[in-house]
Amino acid sequence: MRQHYPSPLAWNVVSQSSNLRSQLTSDTAGRDRHGMRRRPTRGPSRNGRHDERGRMSAGAVEDAIARFFVDGAGRVGSADHDALWSALREAAEGGKRIRPMLLTTVYEALGGTDERVAGEVAAALELLHTAFVVHDDVIDGDTVRRGRPNVSGTFAGQARSFGLAAERAARYGDAAGILAGDLALAGAVRTLALCGAGHETVRRMLDLVDRALHVTAAGELTDVRLGMLGGRDLTETLTMEEHKTAVYSFELPLQLAAVLAGSDDACTEALGRFGLLLGVAFQLRDDLDGMFGDRARTGKSALSDLREGKCTPLMTYARDTDAWPEIAPHLGAETVDEGTAARVRDLLLACGARRFVEDLARGYAQAASEVVAHLTVAPLLQEWVTAVTDEVRSAA
Repeated sequence: MRQHYPSPLAWNVVSQSSNLRSQLTSDTAGRDRHGMRRRPTRGPSRNGRHDERGRMSAGAVEDAIARFFVDGAGRVGSADHDALWSALREAAEGGKRIRPMLLTTVYEALGGTDERVAGEVAAALELLHTAFVVHDDVIDGDTVRRGRPNVSGTFAGQARSFGLAAERAARYGDAAGILAGDLALAGAVRTLALCGAGHETVRRMLDLVDRALHVTAAGELTDVRLGMLGGRDLTETLTMEEHKTAVYSFELPLQLAAVLAGSDDACTEALGRFGLLLGVAFQLRDDLDGMFGDRARTGKSALSDLREGKCTPLMTYARDTDAWPEIAPHLGAETVDEGTAARVRDLLLACGARRFVEDLARGYAQAASEVVAHLTVAPLLQEWVTAVTDEVRSAA
């Protein structure tokens, strides 16, 4: 029988949460910027509505992103630069802005009041995310994002229209994707460095971004390696998901919010641990969507993870079951079609992999709630947990 075991991070957080709670409560009592109870600030909403304060923050973020693209448009007077910049601007449009929303709502809840500075930092986060997405598409060989050609797909299509063969056109598209991602990455760091916060605050935030870049790059490479060689170790697979997604998408926004609001190290650390746990729950949900989700709802093809040979926890679990000999030939096969994918889904359901990952996601979300239960911003953070766990439940 398949052994069910928690990730080291979740196990460690659950076992230590009571000690951490008592320590942080005594450290932060009575200080507004360190977690003193305030009027609850709205977090993510399942019906898409936010209060006036949330809309103001969103406006500041969008203004900062718009300024970035306007300022950069005239840097180089060449058609190639204009084409790259236009494609990058399109790549930055249409996202859910989860990372900026997480940063700004928590920053406000911690007592932060400088909307413009917070907007700049949140815009830097969105540019960082755009850089990772554009580069990730190159790594995965994807040419479509959000139902339309991505940067690589756009330029590859242009090359084909010039009469280039498919292979050479793809190389041109990948080159454009790498370069556009580089521009977004440099722009993210520059935007953060010039956000208008104090020198020491900026230095601390740059240190956090630098660490996140290193960890995320390593996580991306682990993902590629596991996809090529396979993986039987659930701990390694979960650590990859923590490094590739949770660190920059959840831990980093929360820690930046705390530093920018002037919170102490204990609060910043607790928020970071919450972000890691919630981020893995979010990625597990994404893994479920990648196999079982409705494309009309998720925007993600149910074939891509199979065709790319993604080593998700679903597959790591299935490797140790009787279903694996029938699943294995289809993992990484470019010929996978809807019928084959439906059979793989049935096998993952029958062998218990789907239920295991759903339970694992809920376990991470529960551990996230527990590690910040002592903080006075816990009600806001619980809204984020609920949003993630509701998505897991809706995939069932």
